[in-house]
Amino acid sequence: MLKVNNVTKYYGDFKAVDNLSFEVKKGEIFGLLGVNGAGKTTTFRMIMNLIEPTSGTITFNGKKIDYNLTDKIGFLTEERSLLTKLTVKEQMLFYGALKSLDEKTILSRLDELLTRFGIQEYKERKINTLSKGNQQKVQFISAIINEPSLLILDEPFSGLDPINIELFKSVILDLKKKGTSIIFSSHRMDHVEFFCEKLLILVKGKSVFEGYLKDIKRDYKIKNIIIEGDVRQADLKKIDGVIKVVKTARFYHVSIKDESYCKNVFEYLKTRNNITRFTLEEPSLEEIFVSKVGEAYGK
Repeated sequence: MLKVNNVTKYYGDFKAVDNLSFEVKKGEIFGLLGVNGAGKTTTFRMIMNLIEPTSGTITFNGKKIDYNLTDKIGFLTEERSLLTKLTVKEQMLFYGALKSLDEKTILSRLDELLTRFGIQEYKERKINTLSKGNQQKVQFISAIINEPSLLILDEPFSGLDPINIELFKSVILDLKKKGTSIIFSSHRMDHVEFFCEKLLILVKGKSVFEGYLKDIKRDYKIKNIIIEGDVRQADLKKIDGVIKVVKTARFYHVSIKDESYCKNVFEYLKTRNNITRFTLEEPSLEEIFVSKVGEAYGK
């Protein structure tokens, strides 16, 4: 289990991370979210023992993270960190050696992973000749070649088409099944909702919201009603409890203050014809994220 306990990090007078605490259990996917500059990258670097916290502690399975433990950590960075003039094989031999793996183990795992990702024919190709998507595959392989116990994924689907996103998803879920603890960070809230049981939102280095996703969505009072049919947007906006109404190509998306106001919308719809859909839904994680970050910034 990863445990981040009351961690603060200063760069000079600038506080990049402010008294941050969270835990990631074995086989759990934990979402660490925030806008750019929120402190996520600094947190990742402290977990990797690349920089020391100013105060607080970070432990993995009860031990302070040092070079012995980092051999069991994988990190897929948002930025490309590949040596592009090397071949894929040379890159993996280099990264694997940094993780204390012998050449035979590296090459065996590499062949297996290249096949899994459908790029076995690129083994002897230089990385700078590969497409952006295939470079992302190589970068992901480099993060898991050591079969990590803890894996940090920062925007893992960058540059991928929908088919390859599904491939990455299946690999990530397989790692979870094997007991890998995963920290998942993305600006795509639908991906976070797909993977994460728990999450934490950072603003200016400080946690402003955290908990289990199911509890967060249940406790967030604003709900959404999806309507398809003969209605008038202006009329919907006048209903007591309605916060906003957005019209898309097929539907009206009506946000209400809480579930109790649903009956007001329903009473209006009883006066209309050809209502083919009326669905009460939980808010999306994206809506909650925007709301909580906006509150933290005083907006």
